[in-house]
Amino acid sequence: MERSLAHKSINGMVFCMALSSILILPMLEGASAQTENGFKEIDVLNNFELNPFSYFVDAPILAAGGKDSYNAMTIGWGGMGTLWGRNRPVVTVYVAPGRFTHRFLEKSKYFTVMQFCDIKVIEYMGSHSGRNGDKAKALGLHVAYTRNGTPYFKEADAVIECEIMYGAPFDAKNFRSGVPKKTYRSFPAGIHSMYIGEVVGAWKK
Repeated sequence: MERSLAHKSINGMVFCMALSSILILPMLEGASAQTENGFKEIDVLNNFELNPFSYFVDAPILAAGGKDSYNAMTIGWGGMGTLWGRNRPVVTVYVAPGRFTHRFLEKSKYFTVMQFCDIKVIEYMGSHSGRNGDKAKALGLHVAYTRNGTPYFKEADAVIECEIMYGAPFDAKNFRSGVPKKTYRSFPAGIHSMYIGEVVGAWKK
């Protein structure tokens, strides 16, 4: 991760303070597993009070896969909004093909984005690869699954589950400014793929 530990610690504290102010509202049925693990559902369209422009600055954890195999990683790029419907909330994440999580996103129908107030989780998930070992086990995290079979961690402070509606790599010939061109001149993991997911569930503690 490129941001300093102090920067992320400050952002993490801001996130934790903001998270405590989110209003609770039942949204979906059949999510008893999350409720039992200490989570309550939130309505992202009406009661999501976090800043979507700073949400990914706080480096959430992305997870994809299933009960047989999954992976999770820290991400720093993403977006939130609506697409293909005024009341259809979406989360967009970007993952390079060189990342281990990329292969799981390619095969999965869903993904989760999780927020942690524990900076150690953010640092470790962003500096170690799932190719080399079980990151969750190393951190003492416990994986659970939504009713759709999507992995998340019981220790997370907030979880957003998304159904992937679109996924494709960026096409370098369509870059319009020098920013992406400069970025990928020295980016060994490759040009990112974009995954747009419709929010099908959101929970916080």
